Amino acid sequence: MRRFSLWLRGKPIVADSMLTFALLVVEILGVAAAENKIAYLAIGVFIPLPLVFRRVYPRAVAVVSLLLSFTAIAVQYVVGEREASHITLFSLGIMLYTLVAYVGRREGVWFAAALVADSVLSYIAIAGTATTDLVFTAMFYALCWTLAEFIGARHAYDTEVEARLAVADYDKERRAHDAVSTERTRIARELHDVVAHAVSVIIVQADGAKYALRRDPDAAEQALATIAGTGREALRELRKTVALLRTEHAPDSLPQHGTAGIARVVEMMRGAGLAVDLELTGELDDIAPEVSLGVHRIVQESLTNTLRHAGPHPKAWVRVRRRDDDVTIDITDSGGVPLDAPAVRIKGGGMGLVGMRERIAVLGGTLDAGRAPEGAWRVHATIPLDPGFAE
Repeated sequence: MRRFSLWLRGKPIVADSMLTFALLVVEILGVAAAENKIAYLAIGVFIPLPLVFRRVYPRAVAVVSLLLSFTAIAVQYVVGEREASHITLFSLGIMLYTLVAYVGRREGVWFAAALVADSVLSYIAIAGTATTDLVFTAMFYALCWTLAEFIGARHAYDTEVEARLAVADYDKERRAHDAVSTERTRIARELHDVVAHAVSVIIVQADGAKYALRRDPDAAEQALATIAGTGREALRELRKTVALLRTEHAPDSLPQHGTAGIARVVEMMRGAGLAVDLELTGELDDIAPEVSLGVHRIVQESLTNTLRHAGPHPKAWVRVRRRDDDVTIDITDSGGVPLDAPAVRIKGGGMGLVGMRERIAVLGGTLDAGRAPEGAWRVHATIPLDPGFAE
């Protein structure tokens, strides 16, 4: 029954046709009391027919219903039918309800005024119309109006709820899309930092091993050992990253790299042929995991870039310092960056090296990257100890 009710709600013509048919059946059952049965049936059959389209074309149906009512009064007056009453005239009250509930009060007022004129005309033209009939008709129309007000308020409430649900669904979809986009960016950033660093070291060492294979077998062997170690470290990092990405984890479950992680990166880069001077100041092992990871990745990416671009005998100076409210990272290399390389300045979500820019933006810090006055390339970053995760 509930399914049938919901089905009817979406097909107003079907439901209104059933209502019209019910009125016609009642009208036909009352034909026995009519003096002129043909005139009675002619009037009774046509009056309710417009109700079939009352919710599809309410204004037009209201006008047609009034015209049919006035016509019925005229026919009754002409044929002298005084006693018989038409049950189908209840369709006028139904139309009053329809206008108020589905169109508006202004149309309802105009239709109600027309109904008053119709009732007065019926009282004058048909001598059999009693005062009690007028009172009953007025009460019936008042009931129709009151019911329409209630149903109209309910429709307005349902419409508002549907609108709010639509907005909520849109916001939910938008937030889900933003979350997916953010997660994809995070995955890409983490995988890039792990893979790019390891592959850069492997390529440099492989090139060195190729040239040293015949002239200096020991150097070639050392390069191959570095390649193997770098590959194992990269595989370990990848497994750790993928394991984290497969679960819904909070920032506290991120790996805590700390001083040991930075030292491993530096040691790996030294093994790859990059001379690194490391200085760590302050307690770096108890900072938030996301800050620790940010420091680790910035040092890793900067040293990787130095190894790739800072000439045949590169050197880098790494200074990481914890202060009261933030951690500063300063990496300077020995030069070798092409003279036409643009300097960039990154403030949170500004422009610059994509990976470090995005990480700094998320952590709410600042990063400067560019050529130092003496020709070296310098990266300086500041990360707050309480990042707050910028939007």
